[in-house]
Order: sequence, then C-alpha cells, then structure tokens
Amino acid sequence: MVEIKTPEQIRKMREAGLVVAEALKACREAVAPGISTGELNSIAAKVIADHGATSNFLGYHGFTGVICASVNDEVVHGIPGERVLADGDMISIDCGAIVDGWHGDAAVTCFVGSGHAEELLRLSQVTEDSMWAGIAQVKKGNRLSDISRAIESYIRRQPLPPKGKYGIIEDFGGHGIGSAMHMDPHLLNYVDRRRGRGMKLVPGFAIAIEPMVSLGTPKTHTLADEWTVKTNDGTWSSHWEHSIAVTEEGPLVLTAFDGGRAKLAELGITAAPDPLG
Repeated sequence: MVEIKTPEQIRKMREAGLVVAEALKACREAVAPGISTGELNSIAAKVIADHGATSNFLGYHGFTGVICASVNDEVVHGIPGERVLADGDMISIDCGAIVDGWHGDAAVTCFVGSGHAEELLRLSQVTEDSMWAGIAQVKKGNRLSDISRAIESYIRRQPLPPKGKYGIIEDFGGHGIGSAMHMDPHLLNYVDRRRGRGMKLVPGFAIAIEPMVSLGTPKTHTLADEWTVKTNDGTWSSHWEHSIAVTEEGPLVLTAFDGGRAKLAELGITAAPDPLG
C-alpha cells in the first residue's frame, strides 16, 4: 500500500524537512580537517533537539547515530564515531527528523579542505544534478519509472571522468516517505524494464529521491559492522537526497529551504507553493 497524505500531513512533513535542512546546513558548515564524524553527529543532534523534533535514524534497527557519515569509498550508512576527517576527504552526510509523527530525510556530499581532484568535484555535481533531474519528474500523472529514467539518463549523458566511469549504485535507492522513514515504493536510480512503469504519481504521494554514484563499479558490500556500505573496487562515491511531495501545483521539495523553487526554475519547472508560507 502506498500512503497518500492530506495537505495538513504534507505541511507536517515540510516542518520535518526544514529541520533536516537546518541540521545538514550546520554539518556542512562544520566540515573541516580535524573534525570527527561523531562531532558532526552531535551538531545534527543538537539542531534536531533545538527544533523540538526527534531523529528517525537513532535506534533505527539498532543504528547508533542521528546521521549517516560515509567517507570516500563508503557509499551509505557510515556510523558516526571517532573517525577524524582529513584534508582531501569527501563525506556524504545523511540525516532525518520527525515532527508530530511525520518524517523528513535528505543527504548531501561535502568536501573536506581543498585541492580535490576535478573528477571528484564533478562526481558530486553529476550526482546532485541527476537528483534534480529526477525531482523535475515528480508531477501528477507521471510514473515512478519516469523518475528513474531521468536520473539514469542524466548520468549516462555526462562525459566520463579521465580514469573511470560513473557507476549507478544498484543495491540502494529511493523510497516512499511519510508516517515512516522507509515506505513503499522502492525507487531505482536506473530503469529496470522488468518492473514495468511503476505507480502513477498522484497528489499526496511523497518520495525520497537519492542517487548514489561511484567513479567505478555499481557493486557494493557491507562491512562487519552490518551498516557501512562500500564500493567493491574502492572507488569513491557521492550521495545526494531530498524528500519531495506531489501536489496539484507541482513538486514540493520538503527538505530544501526554498521548497526547490530556484533549482526547479532552472529546469523550467514551477515548484508548488510552500504550505508554511
């Protein structure tokens, strides 16, 4: 069953999404050589608490953080702790929050220090832009596969990096979101024709879109901690995510400060009005 929300429930998800946006902003501003992933976790936890929200990551199937902190060749689900970030590292930070039972979930990729190779900067940009290509397809009447196709097509159109390729991670993807963090349907970041076109998007539906792209293989493995996911070939990866609602007026990016208005305008899409004004 796919959960369809009322306008008031979407409003609550928008509140949760803004808490997530604030937590990620605080973490991004704190990322620097010498900070630990545990310290970033504490920063996000304080923002969530200060806004009267709760974390949907902490305790989820035993997870011990309020963020996932995935460094370099770690794709997703890195456990925050004592690891200290060094100049030249790349970190994906995933965070979620709950307001009155309604969830938000988003992720960003950050660069630690300076002097990163152009192929890494480009990897993050391609991943983020593919997410927005998918978000542009979140509109009434489209199908779930339209989002997958837009993400994959955007990535496949990009010039390949000098010493690698863009591997679209296969084992993880987006998901429905609402009264729980992870709900049906699962969203692939590529088209699998065996699955058909997928459900039709209708107002009140919400989904987290989160492409994960490496500079090599799309294959991954999970470490002995039963959480941290790495690429099989050790190539670095990027992860970007937003939670989005379908409305009669267009997509509403619940975890973007402006509701997605600026980025969607660049793509010729009008974002839905912000229910919070």
